[in-house]
Amino acid sequence: MLKILRYVFSVVGILFAVYGLITKNLEFQPYMMLFLGLMMLVMGLEEFQKERKAYGWLFFVVFLLSLFVSIKGFLLK
Repeated sequence: MLKILRYVFSVVGILFAVYGLITKNLEFQPYMMLFLGLMMLVMGLEEFQKERKAYGWLFFVVFLLSLFVSIKGFLLK
């Protein structure tokens, strides 16, 4: 289940990134950051399940950072 969520979040994030690169429209950049952050959260949960806590915490911190950036992006519109 986590693997499927990771793939879905990464594909959606990459689609937003490609759209922004092609059209030079940065309107959807906060959504891209949100989905890539959710992908990091899922990867962190996978690492916690594999008993690799250091990588799990690293992915969780990256998730929090990207969540903060995406919320700032939503508020500055």
